[in-house]
Amino acid sequence: MRSFIDVSPDSHFSIQNLPFGIFSTQSDEILSARVGVAIGDQILDLTAISQLFEKHVPELGNPTLVFSQSSLNMFMSLGKPVWQATRKFLQSILSEDNPELRDSKELRANAFVSQHRAKMHLPVNIGHFTDFYASKEHATNCGVMLRGKDNALMPNWLHLPVGYHGRASSVVVSGTDLARPSGQRSPGKGQPPVFGPSVKLDIELEMAFFVGTGNKLGERIPIQQTKDHIFGMVLMNDWTRDIQAWEYAPLGPFLGKSFGTTISPWIVTLDALEPFLVDGPCQDPTPLPYLQEKGKTAYDINLEVKMKPRDCSTHKTLTRSNLKYMYWSICQQLAHHTVNGCNMGAGDLCGTGTISGPTEDARGSLLEITWNGEKEIDFGNGVKRMFVEDGDEVVLTGYCQGEGFKVGFG
Repeated sequence: MRSFIDVSPDSHFSIQNLPFGIFSTQSDEILSARVGVAIGDQILDLTAISQLFEKHVPELGNPTLVFSQSSLNMFMSLGKPVWQATRKFLQSILSEDNPELRDSKELRANAFVSQHRAKMHLPVNIGHFTDFYASKEHATNCGVMLRGKDNALMPNWLHLPVGYHGRASSVVVSGTDLARPSGQRSPGKGQPPVFGPSVKLDIELEMAFFVGTGNKLGERIPIQQTKDHIFGMVLMNDWTRDIQAWEYAPLGPFLGKSFGTTISPWIVTLDALEPFLVDGPCQDPTPLPYLQEKGKTAYDINLEVKMKPRDCSTHKTLTRSNLKYMYWSICQQLAHHTVNGCNMGAGDLCGTGTISGPTEDARGSLLEITWNGEKEIDFGNGVKRMFVEDGDEVVLTGYCQGEGFKVGFG
């Protein structure tokens, strides 16, 4: 499948992808933030082709209303059949063989916006945010540091996807500056706590999924139906660390997490990721029946973290990991989240937790990479880091590799 829009083989935004996001441009005098789809280095403004949707995707109802929203919540709430019909139509209208949009100069002039001219916004009005702890390698590494090798994993970890309810109001879109948090931390065993800015500010290489359609209070989403409720995925950096270590006992993370969580602006749909399903890690012991899946359960998504200290002009790759390493799948996470009757809604966000791989170069946090500050990262020219300092920049990327194309997150 090829598009009449020129798309480089290295672009994350192929016609096989078509992720959804919310954008605006400075030149807009009447139009505000609205729904767009990324294709190559362009954004297809879905409000500009509303008449085509009326003709080809009647399931949308009022496409002008749906796509003029400043969030994707309304579109997501329409359900999987509508998501799939919309995506199928977009692939058709953008294909090199379809003249309907390709040969209409006036329509094309109104419909496409260069990504360089666009400002990206938080794609969803996030109702609730849950963060899981689903990578066995990450949980093991942290456990070894905290409790020793023999007690690395807590007794419940191999039986359920561990998670906690986070703060949705401080989830921000990529490119948003964050202030270093302050709070209490422990200077050492037996010493009273001190107050001040975080001195071990860390990154967490995560992914997250958005719920598209939810469930009623008291009902559960069976694991066989979870993909009908998940709209798509984003990259996520759930900034964290030393404040959390003192405050989290016994109820879990608080100030060490709620100061900021960053997500990528483009939501890649599960349909776009479906061709990249692979076998997940072997789960031993076998999960309880409500968590048991059939077939391929993991997504082969290449993940990378780069960092540029404020004194450097270039980024250095810190880690290369992959979502396929994650022990508990996104379907298991959603099934467990609702097994008690918890009601999910359109726009709810669920993070995977830090995604570390089986090798040292696949560790997903600075805590692991530096082994809690024992090993410095050398950026050259005398610049070294153990954790994030003021003015530093972190870049997360992720993509699936197809034959001559990528399905990526930017």
